[in-house]
Amino acid sequence: MILPVKNDNIINFRAEVPDKKELKYNHDTLLNNNLLTRTLIGMDKFTNAITVYPAKGLKGSKNANFYEFLTMGTVPYLVGSAMLMTVFNGTSKFYAPFQKLMARKNGNKLAMGVLFYGLMKNISKSFINTPIKALTGIDTERPYAKVIYELPDHKDDTDITSIEYHKVFESVEFPRWDLLYGDEAKGEKRNYRYDKIAKKLGMGENLNDSDQEVKPRIKEIVVKSNLAKNISSYLWAASGVALAVQKPWENFFEVMTFKFWKGKEFTKTITSFGKNFVKSAKALYNGEGKGLQKHAGKILLGAAAFSTIFGVINSVSSSHKPSEKTASDVIDKNNRYEVN
Repeated sequence: MILPVKNDNIINFRAEVPDKKELKYNHDTLLNNNLLTRTLIGMDKFTNAITVYPAKGLKGSKNANFYEFLTMGTVPYLVGSAMLMTVFNGTSKFYAPFQKLMARKNGNKLAMGVLFYGLMKNISKSFINTPIKALTGIDTERPYAKVIYELPDHKDDTDITSIEYHKVFESVEFPRWDLLYGDEAKGEKRNYRYDKIAKKLGMGENLNDSDQEVKPRIKEIVVKSNLAKNISSYLWAASGVALAVQKPWENFFEVMTFKFWKGKEFTKTITSFGKNFVKSAKALYNGEGKGLQKHAGKILLGAAAFSTIFGVINSVSSSHKPSEKTASDVIDKNNRYEVN
């Protein structure tokens, strides 16, 4: 005989489950593309790359994924850069006085080259993205926070969510179109972002389905801008390395100090950096020697600038132009047509 279950026999298991850690985001969230957000994302990714992600890999976690693998790639890059910086300075104590001085100069220039390479490679992307955003309203580097629901490693695990940082147009085939729609609960018009893009692209205003109208155009711009950024970023990075090996930096290395608590010396370091940066830029542009050697700096800077300007122009220009023909140009009213 089956007896009915009484309410007082039901056990509430929820009371035994510990509270979950409060996450900064509880759903996929569109983020502002500004310096503060990019800095916080970079810090969070680097911290996880040296702590959380290696630990998951070492214990063979089933939640380890390709995003974490790519994020950890920054660690060997930084370690290798540090080794490159110290390859001369770290062993200079074993050299004779003159050789020691030359080793330090080379070591400092290598360190400056590594620093400028990384900075210019990342900063140069904004040389493409910023004008494209101003001209079209499309932010090709717009970040968002993705909430990942992981599988529990143990039966008592409750905090099984993590945050990954991606870009809306990270995948050209599957962009996160959904994140660009407005939140009607907050009083936002559903297609207000697409309406702005359509207006800037000259596709008209108050379109019935502006999102469907501009999506193919957005994809085209994203593809073109990605190519432009890939080419120009390496040219600007090479320019940064070339800038770092110029002779005026030797004056900066003589007064350089990272002891910020020594006010006068640290202020002198900052002032010297600015002055020698300008002098090094002029030295790179003017060049030394004769022929190609003298103009190598101009050629490199010109190639980087040209790739940026051409990349922006190519990205905002459309290959999909509306046809100038009308229905009367295609259909002859004097003829009969049969549709099968």
